[in-house]
Amino acid sequence: MLNDVPPESLDAGLTLGAANLDGSVRGELTRPVALDLFCGAGGLSCGLAANFDVRAHLDHWPPAVSTLNTNFEEQREPVDIAALTAAELRAMAGGTPSVIAGGPPCQSFTSAGRRNATDHRATLVGVYARLAAEVRPPVVVFENVEGFVTTGGGRYVIDLLDPLIEAGYNVALRKVNLANYGVPQHRKRVIVVASLLGSPPFPAPTHSAWGAPGAQHVAGRPPTPNVGEALECLVSPGAPNAPQGHIARYPRDTEQRKRMAALREGETMRDLPEDLWHESYSKRANRRVSDGTPSERRGGAPAGLRRLRRDEPSKAITSAAIREFVHPTANRTLTLREAARLQTFDDTFQFHGTANDQATLIGNAIPPRFAAVLSAAVHDHVTAASAQADVLPDEGILVEFTVTKAESMSPALARVVDAIRTRYRQERLFPPALQSAV
Repeated sequence: MLNDVPPESLDAGLTLGAANLDGSVRGELTRPVALDLFCGAGGLSCGLAANFDVRAHLDHWPPAVSTLNTNFEEQREPVDIAALTAAELRAMAGGTPSVIAGGPPCQSFTSAGRRNATDHRATLVGVYARLAAEVRPPVVVFENVEGFVTTGGGRYVIDLLDPLIEAGYNVALRKVNLANYGVPQHRKRVIVVASLLGSPPFPAPTHSAWGAPGAQHVAGRPPTPNVGEALECLVSPGAPNAPQGHIARYPRDTEQRKRMAALREGETMRDLPEDLWHESYSKRANRRVSDGTPSERRGGAPAGLRRLRRDEPSKAITSAAIREFVHPTANRTLTLREAARLQTFDDTFQFHGTANDQATLIGNAIPPRFAAVLSAAVHDHVTAASAQADVLPDEGILVEFTVTKAESMSPALARVVDAIRTRYRQERLFPPALQSAV
């Protein structure tokens, strides 16, 4: 049993360490300044703090703000970011920051649930881009779920790109599998890096991954950590020295216990006999093939329960992970702390709110390990450019738009790619040499 391993320190490769959150590290005056907007639990801030003085962690949701106030020095109240001005952001940074980073709420875009292109939260993408363009930091970083690209026919991609390109930024958009950056899960995310200082800095993969779309086998790189390695040395749930959120939830329902007991590692509900399917799963599975429900209302492919494998990275951790992901060897779902481990949060990191709030904070977060790799690349870019002449471009350019590694695309994605190609094909924004990027 994984949880029978005696408690020891985590492998250094699986944790950022408390130093990344320590005020003495963050407080060095010589470090470039960053602001993190729409930051949720602060996964991106954890990575940024390894290389930047993060002066503000801003969010409007009380559980997120409480979580931020517990884990970072700065103490703030919930803030309506849409009501902020560029002057207020500069004041928080003590001038123009080196980096503005963030991920506006992604619930409207995620493929794990319904998509709603009219949800007011989607407009926060435009708010974020306009604020960043007005503040004009040397680098802007944006992250969101992969469904961001196709939602609304690509209108939110344009909401993001237009203000940045008009403000003179060189912009690169890339969909990546974070397993290639040492995150022990196959988690695809859209990452945008925009720079006023030249070609946007995108970090090269640090790990070799396989077994899921978008994963790359990279010669000479270590394999991505698997679930067993990520959960190694975690004490039994409920033990006196167990970290926050490491409490087991065993099913009370007899049928649910039977389902879990029948699942082998790597199997999902669809691998079980139909008499073990629960009613809602049966309806959902049938709906996808027989009732003509529009694709945008179907949600993700139904899996129901899924038992993780010890020898592979996890599937993407979402807010539903503690309900749907079964421990590799125990007949129970993941604990909150196990989900946080798979997201690469340190065991000392504290989450606030109800169990559902904490599951949402964990599931929506950008993994700190990937954030640290991205932070290092951005820091090197900013500090190297600081020694050069301060010449800012008047017009921007779309440098990269990499949204798939597959030879074929879905009709929805193909339409977005065509729209981007048409909108940004002008020579000043999309020189012929770069047109192959889309």
